Amino acid sequence: MIALHIFSDPICPWCYIGKARLGRALEARPGHPFKIEWHPFMLNPEMPRSGMDRRAYLEAKFGGRDGAVAAYLPVVDEARKSGLTVNLDAIARTPSTLDAHRLIHWAGIEGRQMAVVSSLFKAYFVDGHDIGDAVVLSRIATACGMDGAVIARLLASDADADDIRARDADARDKGIRAVPTFVIAGRHVVPGAQPVGLWLNVIDELSGAKVDAPSDLGDPEDGPAC
Repeated sequence: MIALHIFSDPICPWCYIGKARLGRALEARPGHPFKIEWHPFMLNPEMPRSGMDRRAYLEAKFGGRDGAVAAYLPVVDEARKSGLTVNLDAIARTPSTLDAHRLIHWAGIEGRQMAVVSSLFKAYFVDGHDIGDAVVLSRIATACGMDGAVIARLLASDADADDIRARDADARDKGIRAVPTFVIAGRHVVPGAQPVGLWLNVIDELSGAKVDAPSDLGDPEDGPAC
């Protein structure tokens, strides 16, 4: 198996799109060689644990309502092309994702990362839930086969919070500045929400040689709206 480490944030729309595109390639190549692990990158590491009003966040980030609308137009378009629902009007708050990343970490221990990551994206982008809320996160954990009561107790503590912060900082120290970022075999970096075709080529080359990733891994998507 070849390690595929994915640096992502569950409130990043390009991460949502990038996961969908990778997922379609993996479905088309069920014998793919990847062992997938999700790793934390917080778009807003200084965000208060309670989060903030979504409209205020976007207007501050993009210089007003018009700027926010313009930034998200390509997101909506690319999501639609990828067969995804993005219900931006349902999102009332931009959360801190520290606790969501803690849940992803715990899901990894139980072998349930993919299910939890998928559920977090759906909860945020489709249902408009506050994924910084412990009750929401505990319900997601339960739906994914984890012990929601245990997760609730862990979320009420500071368990692994410093570890998530340290891993986020380490990713930045290693040069990751935007997500999604995919790292193949600890050596080859694939930036951005790459198209399905690129992933199919990568899988085919890796499956054939089992030695190296392709030399041309594409350019990152233009997508600052997060």
